[in-house]
Amino acid sequence: MSPRGPAPARTVLIYRNGDSFFPGRRFLVTPRRFPTFESFLDEVTKALHTPLAVRNLYTPRHGRGVTGLGDLRDGGQYVAAGSERLRKLEYRCLAVLPTSHGWGNPGSSRALGCFSCSVFRNGDLLSPPFPLELPKRIPLQWDTLLATLTEKVELGSGAVNKLCRLDGTPVCAGEELEHGQHYVAVGKEEYKPLPYWELLVPQECRTWGYV
Repeated sequence: MSPRGPAPARTVLIYRNGDSFFPGRRFLVTPRRFPTFESFLDEVTKALHTPLAVRNLYTPRHGRGVTGLGDLRDGGQYVAAGSERLRKLEYRCLAVLPTSHGWGNPGSSRALGCFSCSVFRNGDLLSPPFPLELPKRIPLQWDTLLATLTEKVELGSGAVNKLCRLDGTPVCAGEELEHGQHYVAVGKEEYKPLPYWELLVPQECRTWGYV
């Protein structure tokens, strides 16, 4: 009988327990990177900036506990918690639920008179898009918007120099942004045409179609 090969690499999406504004963080799990479940939990604690150490992972819908790396499935979504109980929220679609005007965070943006869209990081297929909300009634200078994006997106290449649509065409002014749509934040480098939407937006959040 031939020996069993190494465990395959898996990509999982982790949310913060009870945080309805956190879009989740994607992790690539391999035996070399995380030899033990405890080492993975330590990395989740650092990456999610949780106030207390992460000691438990739960499935978001049924609240089943994850007891080891072997329980993680490729493409799975989990909620990170300390010693507290799981707070059940609709974690899976918090940042990308459909609205009557397209896609975005439907929570309170329209009620508060805000413009909402979602932004991917250029070349990053591990981090989900983050929601960007802007006041409708207050015009925002384009340089100010790019500075805001720089603070939020934390590109590895540095400051955000431009914002592109998913087809790579640049957005040149705030008036061109559409409520509920997705964009890509780009630094000094060229726009990287990758399947951001297909890989980083959960399937159940795309069943209504993309407009």
